[in-house]
Amino acid sequence: MQFGIFSVGDVTPDPTTGRTPTERERIKAMVAIALKAEEVGLDVFAMGEHHNPPFVPSSPTTMLGYIAARTERIVLSTSTTLITTNDPVKIAEDYAMLQHLADGRVDLMMGRGNTGPVYPWFGKDIRDGIDLAIENYALLRRLWREDVVDWEGKFRTPLQGFTSTPRPLDGVAPFVWHGSIRSPEIAEQAAYYGDGFFHNNIFWPAEHTKRMVEFYRARYAHYGHGSPEQAIVGLGGQVFMRKNSQDAVREFRPYFDNAPVYGHGPSLEDFSEQTPLTVGSPQQVIDKTLSFREYAGDYQRQLFLMDHAGLPLKTVLEQLDILGEQVVPVLREEFAKGRGQDVPEAPTHQSLLAAQNTRTAQDSRTGQDSRTGQEKEESGV
Repeated sequence: MQFGIFSVGDVTPDPTTGRTPTERERIKAMVAIALKAEEVGLDVFAMGEHHNPPFVPSSPTTMLGYIAARTERIVLSTSTTLITTNDPVKIAEDYAMLQHLADGRVDLMMGRGNTGPVYPWFGKDIRDGIDLAIENYALLRRLWREDVVDWEGKFRTPLQGFTSTPRPLDGVAPFVWHGSIRSPEIAEQAAYYGDGFFHNNIFWPAEHTKRMVEFYRARYAHYGHGSPEQAIVGLGGQVFMRKNSQDAVREFRPYFDNAPVYGHGPSLEDFSEQTPLTVGSPQQVIDKTLSFREYAGDYQRQLFLMDHAGLPLKTVLEQLDILGEQVVPVLREEFAKGRGQDVPEAPTHQSLLAAQNTRTAQDSRTGQDSRTGQEKEESGV
C-alpha cells in the first residue's frame, strides 16, 4: 500500500501571525515538502492544478519535473489534472516528457476541479464538464497507446495521422486515477477502463465514500477487469498531530476556524466526527485511518493533506516527521494484516511494464498481436 501527501498549493494567511506568504515562498515551500516526504519514507507526492488565486500550482509538470531532478524514489503525481479544460494532446506530451525525466516515477489523477470559472478561461462551458471529461480522456488514452492517431470528436479540432511526442517511456502509459467526490459518471469511467478511482473524501462522511467506492468496485468487476476486491482505490485524508491530543487541538484550532475551506462552518469537533479530519495524537491518526478500511475495503493509496490553511512550513515539516516516523510504519504493518491475497498493490511503472512484457510473451506463444488481439499474419519466409 502506498502512503503519501497531496498539496492544493493555497496561499493562505497564517491566522496566528497575520502574515501571508509570497507566491515564491509558497512554491518553494511545496518543493521543500516534497523533498521532506521522500526523506521520511513516504511513497507519493501529489499536487493539484489551479489557475486562480489564492493557489499557485498552475503548471504541475514544471514543478514535478524540478522535484524529479532532486529526488530518487518517490512517485510524483497530481491530485487533479484538469481533463476538462486542458488539451488532451498537451497532457499526453507533458506527462510523457515528465515520465522520461523521472524514470517512470509518474502517475496522474484526472479530475474536473472545483473552480467553475476555469471553464470559460480556457474556452469551455461548465455545462459540458462530464462530456468533456469522457471525450478528452478517450482521446488521451489513444494518444498514449497508438503511434498514429486519426480522431474526430465534439470539443476540439480533428486529428489526422498525429503522433504525440515523446512516446510513453518503455511504451507504457502513466497510470491514471480518476478523482471524483460526487460524480458516479467518473467512477463509471474509471471502472470502464480498469483505471484507479480516487475519492478525495476530506469533506465527506463515510457513508457517501462507501457508496461511491462500492459503485466503482461493482462496475470494475462488471467490465471484466477482476473481482470488486481487485479494483484500484485511493482515499484522501487530512491530519494534524502533536504528542498530546490537547496540544494538537489547541494549535490547529485557529487554522481550522479561519481557513477558507473550513472556517465559519461546523466546529472542529463536529467536522472531525463527520469527516476523515483527525486532529490529535499519532495513535488517534492511526486509529482513524485504519477505520477507512471498514467502509472502503482494502485499498491501494492513502494521501494526506497537510500543508493547508496557512500552516507555516516549519510546522508542516514537523508534521511530516511525525507521519513518517510514528504513523506510516504502523499503518503499513496494520493494513497488511488480513489483506486479501488477490488484492493488488498500487500500480507502478515497473509493475505495468512487467505486465506488458508478460502479455507480449503470451501473445508470441499464441500468435496474437498484443494490441489488437488478432492473429498475426505469417511472414512470407
